[in-house]
Amino acid sequence: MKKFLGLVLGVAVALTGCSKPEAPANESAQAKDSTALQTVTMASTGSDADIWRFIATLPETKQAGIKLEVKNFTDYVAMNTAVANKEVDINAFQSYAYLVAFNASNKDKIAAVSTTYLEPMGIYSSKIKKIEELSNGATIAIPNDAANEARALLLLQSAGLLTLKTDFNPATGTPNDITENAKKIVIKPIQMATAVRVKDEVDAIVLGNTLAMEGGLNVLKDSIYYEPVDQSTKLNVNILAVAESRKDDAILQKVGALYHTEAVNQYVQKHFGGTKVDVNKPISYLTDAK
Repeated sequence: MKKFLGLVLGVAVALTGCSKPEAPANESAQAKDSTALQTVTMASTGSDADIWRFIATLPETKQAGIKLEVKNFTDYVAMNTAVANKEVDINAFQSYAYLVAFNASNKDKIAAVSTTYLEPMGIYSSKIKKIEELSNGATIAIPNDAANEARALLLLQSAGLLTLKTDFNPATGTPNDITENAKKIVIKPIQMATAVRVKDEVDAIVLGNTLAMEGGLNVLKDSIYYEPVDQSTKLNVNILAVAESRKDDAILQKVGALYHTEAVNQYVQKHFGGTKVDVNKPISYLTDAK
């Protein structure tokens, strides 16, 4: 009997010993939970959404402690409203100028947390190869919608073709604000939907990069002049935006840094011909006075 009891106790001890690995397994699960990725939801659209879906797959994103979920929107105002109401954490689609305009007409404010890129507006021509070759009385077609019209005029001023009023409004300025036009350039505002087709009918045309790419043009290679990255174009730099109250959120600030990785640079080169020019600047670059 004693031998039997001893055998039973020995088996019991052995079984107890076999169950011990469960404790480390539980500890491992707890450790895994403590290092879980933080989900960040992003509202975006079009090519921006494509880029950020790519970024979501990068090892750098995981290393930053972020699980990025990109939600596709088709309405710009809705994307800002969703951020302002904290329905999503962050959005990627707009220029700094668009953010400023949104805040001017909405009670719930949003804030920029990172710069991403400048998609240069360019001047194209089928007749000349250099901006200096533009003849007196030449006709230049520009967009006829307010924001892009003003941006186009600033581009023409940057190219040395005309001078604008010192208080020129970069959002609503018009050809009426031209103060000097030594070459007597004829400015022809047109609907951008027909822009590429009009290119051969004028001496030069100003195009945003999206339309240029749709027409098979690369602003860095095919334009005779394009926007530089400097203080004169800071309003056109694209940014990441969050609710005003979350602008100091550390995890949301980390998202912006992901855009400026080498992997993203290569993706932009491959899919967009490098035409989304990386702008890795502090937010003060946008907000400081000239």
